[in-house]
Amino acid sequence: MSILRLIQRLPQILRTWIEPNVSAFLNARLPLVWLLSLFLGLGVAIAAIIFRELIGVFQLFWLGTRSERVFTAALSLPWYWIVAGPTVGGLFVGLLLTRLEARRTGAVADVIEARALSGRSKLSFREGILSAFITALSLGSGASAGREGPVVHLGAVLASAIAWRANLPEWCRRTLLGAGVASAISASFNAPIAGVLFAHEVILGHYAMRSFVPIVIASAAGAVASRLWFGSSAAFLVPTHQITSFWEFPAFALLGVTAAVVAILFQFSLFVSDYAARGVRIPLWTRPVVGGLIVGGMAVVFPQILGVGYEITDMALWNRLPLMTMLALIVVKTAATSITLAMRFGGGIFSPALFLGALTGGAFGIIAAAAFPNMASSEGLYAILGMGAVAGAVLGAPISTTVIVFELTGGYELSIALLLTVAVAHGITQAIHGHSWFQWQLEMRGLFLVEGPHKTLGHMTRVMDFMEPLPEDEEPVAFDPETGAPALKPTDTLEAALRAFDKGGYDRLPVVDLQDPGRVIAFASHVRALRFFNRALVDISEEEHR
Repeated sequence: MSILRLIQRLPQILRTWIEPNVSAFLNARLPLVWLLSLFLGLGVAIAAIIFRELIGVFQLFWLGTRSERVFTAALSLPWYWIVAGPTVGGLFVGLLLTRLEARRTGAVADVIEARALSGRSKLSFREGILSAFITALSLGSGASAGREGPVVHLGAVLASAIAWRANLPEWCRRTLLGAGVASAISASFNAPIAGVLFAHEVILGHYAMRSFVPIVIASAAGAVASRLWFGSSAAFLVPTHQITSFWEFPAFALLGVTAAVVAILFQFSLFVSDYAARGVRIPLWTRPVVGGLIVGGMAVVFPQILGVGYEITDMALWNRLPLMTMLALIVVKTAATSITLAMRFGGGIFSPALFLGALTGGAFGIIAAAAFPNMASSEGLYAILGMGAVAGAVLGAPISTTVIVFELTGGYELSIALLLTVAVAHGITQAIHGHSWFQWQLEMRGLFLVEGPHKTLGHMTRVMDFMEPLPEDEEPVAFDPETGAPALKPTDTLEAALRAFDKGGYDRLPVVDLQDPGRVIAFASHVRALRFFNRALVDISEEEHR
């Protein structure tokens, strides 16, 4: 009898279980987000393909080839033509920056900032497209930088345009931002798994089940579109490497320490060059010209530094570079990339980090083989490990970088060694430097995400977000400074307001007009400020766990 009743009540029980989940699924507008993620993934992949092809088009005028084998093409050119490529390209970049009133091109740090300031600002579609064009021109003319960061920015720009046009909630906008980035990484590297992880680890800063599905959809769509155009092979085709002995693991850990040193010095070089360039008082349009002239002059002796540098990275993975060449290129490539970005060429740092990592690992492998000839594996294996270690430390993304190296090289057999090397490099970098390059860029803009969401909210929330405006029919109120109570401004931060409440023990403070400091336009209460702050923290926690 009880079984019969259970069977009779089964539809009601199932409805009780399923209906709340389906209702929450629909109320969160997830079907729309999933659908948008699919179209976004395809759109970003098409944009990434056009971006890569555009680099080849600009390169054709200078090198006579659209191939990524820039070094081989440059060997057949006279020295003055090598110098002319980056210099003339710099002239066009400088003119575009000046005419378009742009101070710099976009990259990953701008995407992270847009995610942190979701609801307050969005990435400009016009500026994003122009930034991608200028970056393609920069890389096509031989600028020593990477293409992945600009593609990530381009994907985020498209995602931001769709999310704001669809009038989605803030968490949906952030999720679509991550979806656009995932598709960009997937299409650029042919690495869909890494695209998903990079979007969570670097852009969103957390893993959430609600965001996972749309990001995977976009990344898969980007990978399919990219493979239909470029083929399904990995970016680097490397021979099969095997670990010769488990006694090599101390050497892998030591390589991680070495990679951390290279990563830290690379970041300091980028910072110092940018700081020094800001102090040079020359017109904006001449900066890329001067930078191109310097990089072109360096390329006369070391043509390996030109462009994205995938050909040289590939040579390191195939054991085709001598020790002294690799050691010299580590220094020269660091300087060339720093000058390139400081002088306002467009580009990213991911490809240069892979370049430096492969050379660091390759050089380390040759030295290790000389010290322990019967125990050391090939230098190509160490090049793969170094590639992941330096890039992971610079980007502050050890997990996604490890997977990117797996998917770039197909070297899954090296998983234990790669994980150890990347982890050591990341740990040493955090212990000594404490920042990734993206975090450093954001902190120079006053955005301290590394300190946690409460600090970010305190810095970014304004009094205008929680103040209570005076009723329109109420008589204007004049601010009386003789009361001793301070006045707040609408643009004051939440942190400054809480400090003012606490310092004087005030429950309520007037908010004055920015144009007329003697006129009170609203009041801000201590309780309302704390309630707003707590509600925002709860929303962040809910988003990270749903």
